[in-house]
Amino acid sequence: MVSKAALGVGQRKLEELAVLPGISELTLIVPPYWKEPRVGRTSLEKLYTKGYRLLVEPMALNGNFHLHFFPGLAKRLKQLRPDIVHLDEESFNLATAQGVWLARHYGAKAVFSNWANIYRDYPPPFSYFENYNFKQASGATAGNDEARAILRRRGFSKPIVVSPQFGVDLDVTRRTTPPPGFARPDLFTIGYAGRLVPEKGLDTLLEAASKLRGDFRVVLIGSGSAKTELENLAKLLGLAAKVEFIPAVSSQQIASYMSGMDAFVLPSLTRPNWKEQFGRVLIEAMACQTPVIGSSSGEIPYVIGEAGLIFPEGDSLSLAAHIQNLLDSPDLRATLAERGLVRVKANYTQAQVAQRHFELYQIALNN
Repeated sequence: MVSKAALGVGQRKLEELAVLPGISELTLIVPPYWKEPRVGRTSLEKLYTKGYRLLVEPMALNGNFHLHFFPGLAKRLKQLRPDIVHLDEESFNLATAQGVWLARHYGAKAVFSNWANIYRDYPPPFSYFENYNFKQASGATAGNDEARAILRRRGFSKPIVVSPQFGVDLDVTRRTTPPPGFARPDLFTIGYAGRLVPEKGLDTLLEAASKLRGDFRVVLIGSGSAKTELENLAKLLGLAAKVEFIPAVSSQQIASYMSGMDAFVLPSLTRPNWKEQFGRVLIEAMACQTPVIGSSSGEIPYVIGEAGLIFPEGDSLSLAAHIQNLLDSPDLRATLAERGLVRVKANYTQAQVAQRHFELYQIALNN
């Protein structure tokens, strides 16, 4: 597997894959870091390395979503001689085309991972990359049903397994003791964790908070280009004393912060070129037994199901009503906390995601 995403807790999926009958040897190739545009650098953390080989390979054009690649990948695959190569990249990326070509060159099958849930026509060279990958790859994972439908519409006829990129490890992502001083029993804590960028709809969250009754605070964990704008909006709405910004925390720390929240909100906004593709923070919050509220953007309603509350994206009045209901009703909070954990256990563990990936590998190898 070649992945720029498995830089932390996602490595747990590799441990689960490594123990499945039928996998004799597993190697993960990752870059030393990924430079996320508008957010910053995520460095490799070697957190879960049992049962498989983890190799670090420098990436060229790091931070360019669609044109990055691994200059040393040919040497690695020549040495490894794998049966199958999983490119954890979209069908229209250069890194995918590079990996698919090298896999075929060294006699291996190849699969890729698509998340794109908005149909669009790609200009050259991205259309060339995709056409080549469609012809040469033996299968794909789709992060959501819309991504699968788009792959079919674009002409990909090979096997597709719908699966999130990563699940949650319930031994790590679970309800636990919050960091010292973070939990505030006297204040209803509304939380968010992730990128502070416009499409995450955090202005909607602050506008909703300005309509609430009672004692509360809003905690925004993360970094990004919208932070200053959000700070200014909090002041304009008279919320400066109620809104707390915390820098991004590590993947192993997030559960402790989520455990100190009374509600977790993902208020994403659909843009012409983006809508929420999954919302991993939702399943993390549910695993921590924190009630979740999500907007209607993209995959969010399907991830939450009956385990949380949904509001029309951009509608601060509806969001405020949902938050107020949770603030006023400990019983509703308890019910949604229980439902969330049940839903994660049934659908979103790392072991379940690993099994879905392995099913694709078996199909690809036998076709």
